[in-house]
Amino acid sequence: MAKKKFYVVWKGVMPGVYHSWDDCKRQIDGYAGALYKSFESENAALTAFQKGLSGFQKKGEAHPLIHVEKTASKPIKESIAVDGAWNTKTLESEYRGVEVKTGKQLFLKGPYADGTNNIMEFLALVHALAYCKRHQINLPIYSDSMTALKWVRTKKANTKLASTGRNDELFELIVRAEEWLKNNSYANKLLKWETQIWGENPADFGRK
Repeated sequence: MAKKKFYVVWKGVMPGVYHSWDDCKRQIDGYAGALYKSFESENAALTAFQKGLSGFQKKGEAHPLIHVEKTASKPIKESIAVDGAWNTKTLESEYRGVEVKTGKQLFLKGPYADGTNNIMEFLALVHALAYCKRHQINLPIYSDSMTALKWVRTKKANTKLASTGRNDELFELIVRAEEWLKNNSYANKLLKWETQIWGENPADFGRK
């Protein structure tokens, strides 16, 4: 029986200590320059994470961390991209998902009153995960929002959006999305869309 290992992610989607390789892998897959390392005990992992990179590396020592290769020069074509948009004039927001290879729109939701980009990005990711599970699709899902990716990892939309009376539906959708994440598992890779390298996210609404 293989000895259990613990994983520290210093640089990734959500830095922290993870108890399984699968959880660690979700934080580093597709993340440019991700840094992580395995440890034989949880205490050692926690200590290394708390010390941070500078505390872990001894003076004059070669960098001890495993480096993930830099983000690929091209995105994975067989994938789904999601994006959200907020209209500064109407204060309405919406989100959608598309096939990266074909540009085909898979879903479009909104407009919703008094929302935010981060909430739209979060709902789009959860919608894409639910869509894939419903249709038994195991494709990578791209988002250009690090905040939304983090919220999905933690299964919590850490928004400071205030209730206005017009956005009650949004808060209901957020609760439903969080509950879905808590009650469902998924194998899809959640990846960061590298806009500076690849150009605009295929799901972008083109309103910049």
